[in-house]
Amino acid sequence: VQLQAYGGGLVHTGGSLRLSCSVSVSIFRLNFMGWYRQAPEKEREMVATIRSGVRKNYAESVEGRFTISRDNDKNTLWLQMNSLKPEDTAVYYCRTRIGNTEVWGQGTQVTVSS
Repeated sequence: VQLQAYGGGLVHTGGSLRLSCSVSVSIFRLNFMGWYRQAPEKEREMVATIRSGVRKNYAESVEGRFTISRDNDKNTLWLQMNSLKPEDTAVYYCRTRIGNTEVWGQGTQVTVSS
């Protein structure tokens, strides 16, 4: 199983980006999927998760600005990011769980300039 995240880039404060995570297998039965990020010299943190296709959870710092969604037909996880701030600068990773195995994507860099 492979996860490939893309869609990162350089944007100005207040801008938007949409991240995509393409999964090499059907995601229909994947109960848990999520986005995480890691800024320089900081620990990796949860950004948003989606469980059972409907239960969404967001970090307080992104609540109201980011939206997580999934498309089972396209085997893709999305993260719509609006009103971006410099503190959102990080490498963003997608993650899922297959059985007891954690699977991570390779990460995509998001840089927000002030």
